[in-house]
Amino acid sequence: MTDVLLTHSYHLPNDAKQWRKMQPYPPLGTLYAATALRDAGISVAVFDSTFAAPISGFAEMLQKHEPRIVVIYEDDFNFVTKMCLLHMRELANQLSMMAHAKGIIVVAHGSDATDHPVEYLCNGVDYVLNGEAEQTLTDLCTALLQTSKPDSIAGLVCYAANEKVLRHAAPSPRNPSWINLPRAARDLIDMEPYQKAWIEKHGFFSTNVVSSRGCPYQCNWCAKPISGDKFNIRAPEDVAAEIRELRDVYGVEHIWFGDDVFALNRHWVEAFANAAESHGKIVPFKIQSRADLMSETTVAALKRAGCSEIWMGVESGSQKILDAMSKGLRVSAIYAARERLARASIRACYFLQFGYPGEGWNEICETVRLVRETRPDDIGVSLSYPLPGTVFFNRVKARLGQKRNWSDSDDLCTIFTATYTDEFYHALRDALHAEVSEWHAPPNPSRASELLWRHVIEIEPVSTNPNLLSISDDTFSETPATAFMPIELLVRTGGV
Repeated sequence: MTDVLLTHSYHLPNDAKQWRKMQPYPPLGTLYAATALRDAGISVAVFDSTFAAPISGFAEMLQKHEPRIVVIYEDDFNFVTKMCLLHMRELANQLSMMAHAKGIIVVAHGSDATDHPVEYLCNGVDYVLNGEAEQTLTDLCTALLQTSKPDSIAGLVCYAANEKVLRHAAPSPRNPSWINLPRAARDLIDMEPYQKAWIEKHGFFSTNVVSSRGCPYQCNWCAKPISGDKFNIRAPEDVAAEIRELRDVYGVEHIWFGDDVFALNRHWVEAFANAAESHGKIVPFKIQSRADLMSETTVAALKRAGCSEIWMGVESGSQKILDAMSKGLRVSAIYAARERLARASIRACYFLQFGYPGEGWNEICETVRLVRETRPDDIGVSLSYPLPGTVFFNRVKARLGQKRNWSDSDDLCTIFTATYTDEFYHALRDALHAEVSEWHAPPNPSRASELLWRHVIEIEPVSTNPNLLSISDDTFSETPATAFMPIELLVRTGGV
């Protein structure tokens, strides 16, 4: 018998886009929770649903371990988890009902459970954990295993006894001591399927590490239900030692840092580079960061440490839209970062976001111009996605439809009434992706992007949302743009 069985609700085959990409990473947040429990003397097992058949596999683990508590603990370091996808909620509900049917206490934690606790408490979950929950989870499980009442534990959401009234134990905790936990308990899962998937698809083995948690920036579309604006970072020597261990013990050849924002502190980056160099063979890695953090000294330190690729939250080439997002970023910083990264031979990749309120054709063309003039090595295109707790969500609340969450990571629907229809945004995404891909294709590429761009231009006049002008909004002025960029400027005909 095991005290606690931990699991999560991400099953890779349920997400067609991520299955095609085949870049799977272990659920670090779940494994850190397991580390915290084990460090407190609580016996733990983990059912990793990433590759395993989620229903039959979970049933087998219930039978094998006979846990007293089941914890559905989502990976807070996984950007897909933060999107609060419906297929994950549905699987979480199935798992919780299976455990509930056996009389097992069920606990849930994650962005979606924080935003929608009733969805979980009505489907077999006894307790929802808010905030940075390793300590909360440890306190709760300790109390439950000792048959104590956990009423006074901060961050706990549950129904009052014999009532359908939610009880919130406030405030949601922040856990700076996370940085002092032992390393994520990778020994509790099978790393072999991850290694096999990476090698078969990409020819090398990549895995994930986190050096920090949280983000202090105030982008008003970014949901932060777990860490809020708090930021905590591990010792650079410890992070470098973990990478060395992954290299030597697991044969890892590449690292993905799951931090929300890497390189926030240039002194930390320099110390990390020194520590990484002291361990011999450098392991290349990629990160998420911001263009305005890419100073000359930081880029040089990142290069020494092994950074080969940086995904920057560029979002838009329009200063108007960046300001509306409270991004705190100047377009000029993007140009400067791209140039510095190119000189250092570090791949510069952009996260782009279309559909934000106030964005019309002119602002879209500004983003296309930015991409063409800076030529990133890769891009990721998304649509503005209003999540509860954000300023953005509150601004567009009156425009939301019945659907509030994407089904999977490739759903790419606007959810709210945006300037254009989803069909237009999909065409825009396809054209921009195709053009960027052609830049890096072998000589004489297909030039398919030209046809895709012509399609974008053809449908733009008839793709403005017919309901847009009937919506009153004092925050944004959103009349559809009438000015077209000449086709010879929008459609690349050689050179930029």
